[in-house]
Amino acid sequence: MSIGLTEEHRALAESVRGRAGRGIDRAALARQGLFGVHVPESHGGQGFGLPELCVVLEELGRARAGGAFLPTVLAAAALAAGDPLLDGLADGTLTVTVALSGTATALGPADADLFLVPVDGGWALLDGSSVTADPLEGVDLDRPLCAVTVTEVPAGRELGPVPVRELAAVLLGAEACGLAAWAVDTAASYAKVREQFGRPIGQFQGVKHRVAAALVALEQARAAVWDAARALDTASSTEADEVGLAVAVAAVLAPDAAVRCTADAIQVLGGIGYTFEHDAHRYYRRALSGRMLAGDPGEWSERVARLAAAGTRRAMEPDLPEEAAALRAEVRAQAGELAREEPLARLGRFAREGWIMPHLPKPWGRAATPLEQVVIHQEFRELKRPNLGIAAWAVPSIVAYGTREQQERFLPRTFTGEIVWCQLFSEPGAGSDLAGLSAKATRVEGGWSLSGQKIWTSLAQYAHWGICLARTSPDKHRGITYFLVDMATPGVTVRPLKEINGEEIFNEVFLDDVFVPDDLVVGEVDNGWKVARDTLSHERVALGDSWGPGSQHTDMMRLVTARDGLRPSQWEQAGRLWAEGQAISALGLRVTLSQLSGGGTGTAASVRKLLGMRHAQAISEFCWSVDPSSRYWNRMILTTRAFTIGGGTTEVQLNIIAERALGLPRDP
Repeated sequence: MSIGLTEEHRALAESVRGRAGRGIDRAALARQGLFGVHVPESHGGQGFGLPELCVVLEELGRARAGGAFLPTVLAAAALAAGDPLLDGLADGTLTVTVALSGTATALGPADADLFLVPVDGGWALLDGSSVTADPLEGVDLDRPLCAVTVTEVPAGRELGPVPVRELAAVLLGAEACGLAAWAVDTAASYAKVREQFGRPIGQFQGVKHRVAAALVALEQARAAVWDAARALDTASSTEADEVGLAVAVAAVLAPDAAVRCTADAIQVLGGIGYTFEHDAHRYYRRALSGRMLAGDPGEWSERVARLAAAGTRRAMEPDLPEEAAALRAEVRAQAGELAREEPLARLGRFAREGWIMPHLPKPWGRAATPLEQVVIHQEFRELKRPNLGIAAWAVPSIVAYGTREQQERFLPRTFTGEIVWCQLFSEPGAGSDLAGLSAKATRVEGGWSLSGQKIWTSLAQYAHWGICLARTSPDKHRGITYFLVDMATPGVTVRPLKEINGEEIFNEVFLDDVFVPDDLVVGEVDNGWKVARDTLSHERVALGDSWGPGSQHTDMMRLVTARDGLRPSQWEQAGRLWAEGQAISALGLRVTLSQLSGGGTGTAASVRKLLGMRHAQAISEFCWSVDPSSRYWNRMILTTRAFTIGGGTTEVQLNIIAERALGLPRDP
């Protein structure tokens, strides 16, 4: 997903991309009205806001637009409506240089018409006659820098404490996303066609994973910049800290993502990427310059940590359309009615009325649209609907492929918690390569006899039933059948495995001539892989949302605020971890909004799982380093080791992202 999510944003991005393909000189950008996309119509602008400007800047970053476009639109964003200079900024006739790092290094040409400079705790927009400016040689070859010295500040030219650095962080962040997007696309395209050792280099996992990881960093940066832009665009004085937190998160993540992605592109391109024969170095140069101008990521990280420690939180709630109001009133009334029920009666109604998994078709769910699901989630927060655990992965498959008899037998009692499920998929020789399983199902009178060994089966010792894959014919994918296995059946043996944290969640399960009747086959015989893929798709979404309890950035901050004497480096590390966690939440919100607007989620589930699981590990490692005597963090640093293994390893998720999102060739 690009920064823009709506149909209008996508159209704007396409328009700017088309313009960039025909040339992006200042006059062309002015003719398209891009200098004034965020300026009020009363001043000749288009009357949109910062999110739209970020959409424009992402595309111009992708094209590596030079000149004074970014400092000029930044100055226009800093001016209050009614300022007469806005007209000249909106139509592109005035150019601006902005001094972000004091006055020693300013973004823009030395001969600009106007200079936005810091003065006495605020900012001033001065004519060229009030400053002296000398060109500087910087790492970026395509956009000018200069050193500015203020000689006078005429009356009426001070702007006061406007958020220039915050605006710059967001706008430079949007450009950084465009630079990173170009780098990811370029690296992926090259990896598809460049051959070594008789095959495309994109088939080698080292290359494939590097490019996929760059895309993950890009998506996280996009989420952070998008959230910061909408925060600044709707900011009020009462939300200053929340807005500041959103902006600081973007400043931590986006510039670094651009540097990383452009550096990775050079690495994938190899020798040609290190020459002037290719543009990759120019994107890397721009990314480095942008990070310098945005400000030290370490200082932004500490700002994030201090705000979070003071209790500032960024609300991640979707902006819903007007029709949500009537729906909300209806759902709220039903939630209130359910709240008055006794707990057992309430649970029964949850199950009967489809509230537990409302997206499912009736009668098992409510056939809820994405909008209805969001409203139900919001209004039912205090009702604490049951967590189905493994059943949340099994139920959708039974709904989609099971018989009516299977649905009526299992689903109501699963929803009320009377049936606990486990998943009999993985085997000692078939983990990530699940289709390589060897457990066999042999046809016998009235059903099937299952034999084999399953492993990593969570909570099997407590489960009543298991969803099981077994081989019914030799074909790797078309010879698998999906069974429902009664865990009390003779021949089922469960042996718990002690994990490194001392707990016994995983199990080995041995199947020795276990009889499963025909009416417990889900879907068609030999078509179980299709059913299993559906189950696994639900698993990836579920794991990305729910793994890592107790090892999230909010848990970390409780520890940080309770400890005295943290070193500056620890505050900086805590801030970066908080920024990453907040961006993961923003990414989840973007996925929701994309679904609300009828868009797809693509590989977002794999991206979120990858980010979330690594983040949980990093949180645990940091917190343990701060308090190694804590029994809790001693357990969590061990527990989270499993997070990048279960439900699809990190390496599998990177393969999915590389092949499905970037089109890199599959391993032979």
